[in-house]
Amino acid sequence: MEALCAISACIILLATLVWAWKMLIWSWLRPKKLEKLLREQGLKGNPYKLLVGDMKEFMKMQKEARSKPMPLSDDIVPHVFPFGNQSVAKHGKNSFMWFGPTPRVILTDPELVKEVFNKIYDFQKPNNNPLVRILATGLIIHEGEKWNKHRKIINPAFHLEKLKMMLPIFFESCNDLISKWEGMLSSDGSCEIDVWPSIQNLSSDVIARTAFGSSYEEGVKIFQLQKEQAELTMEVLTKIYIPGW
Repeated sequence: MEALCAISACIILLATLVWAWKMLIWSWLRPKKLEKLLREQGLKGNPYKLLVGDMKEFMKMQKEARSKPMPLSDDIVPHVFPFGNQSVAKHGKNSFMWFGPTPRVILTDPELVKEVFNKIYDFQKPNNNPLVRILATGLIIHEGEKWNKHRKIINPAFHLEKLKMMLPIFFESCNDLISKWEGMLSSDGSCEIDVWPSIQNLSSDVIARTAFGSSYEEGVKIFQLQKEQAELTMEVLTKIYIPGW
């Protein structure tokens, strides 16, 4: 009995040591090695911080940017991607940032971006947090032959002639929205409108009518649930994902 307990304890200890070593590789050794390789290739970025990387600063800047009104300018990058904008200003047009223990390279050179898109077997899509599959499946995450298969399936839907047939539906959705806005006008013919929620609903309405033959209003509960699911998932994605936990 004592021998069995000793063997069990040894197995547990060995398994713990193996797990601890893998965690050390994942959380520190591999990121530091990648950081060294990136810097050797001339890329600059913030030093790696254990587990969190740049996520704290990233989320802080995102929250701060969204709390302020967007200026009347076509320079939207500081508003939608403030950390990346700061990284480019600080480290150069080709730099890197840390999403937890994973570095992500920022490229602004069109030729380099073209090379990445063309060499699909050298530059593959990252292995995202499994929770991403709750929100996005299909072309956005598929690779190789699976991507080709799904692309062929949806390709006919975006044929020019079929898109032309959808124009009346686009017109109807836009016309309904404009009529709704006109109904909100005050007696002097003016009013202040937050157009963002309406634009979101317009996209959902067009998709619902063209793909399912129903309007946004008919499926409003489903769209609201999907929005809540997306918000909850995005909140979780800002936390550190540890494989197996």
